[in-house]
Amino acid sequence: MANQNSSEDIDYGILDTLVGYKLRRAQVNLFNHFSEHCSRFGITPGLFGVLSIVERNPGLTQTAIANALGNDRSAMVSVVDRLEAMNVVERKPSTSDRRSHALFLTKHGEAFYAELVEEVLKHEANFTSLLNEGEKALIIDILDRFAAHAPSKA
Repeated sequence: MANQNSSEDIDYGILDTLVGYKLRRAQVNLFNHFSEHCSRFGITPGLFGVLSIVERNPGLTQTAIANALGNDRSAMVSVVDRLEAMNVVERKPSTSDRRSHALFLTKHGEAFYAELVEEVLKHEANFTSLLNEGEKALIIDILDRFAAHAPSKA
């Protein structure tokens, strides 16, 4: 009988052949490692995504950012509240839609983001060091195709 306490002794059956399952396992591992690297910043991968979009696209509305990241629009309010409480993002009235708020990094947010990116790049280097020449670009290409794929409704 296999040792029930060791995942190495578990037969994963079909799961070992499913891309979705392997992606999810890799994502969990990457997110956990990200959290270890970035916990001192109080930043999750989701918050980092929002900060990255705001940093490169100052003045976008919360809705535009949610759409760009594939996030639920209603969840953006609490995300922005959290980033605002950290004094890294500020809301300003949108110039194109008075019902919306545009997001900008604060001065503190700019310095915070620069330091955070250094840590994220260390995290990324830890994983990409496992890859051979050209594999990172290949993985990104494959994941981009998966992300853009609209499954047919059968």
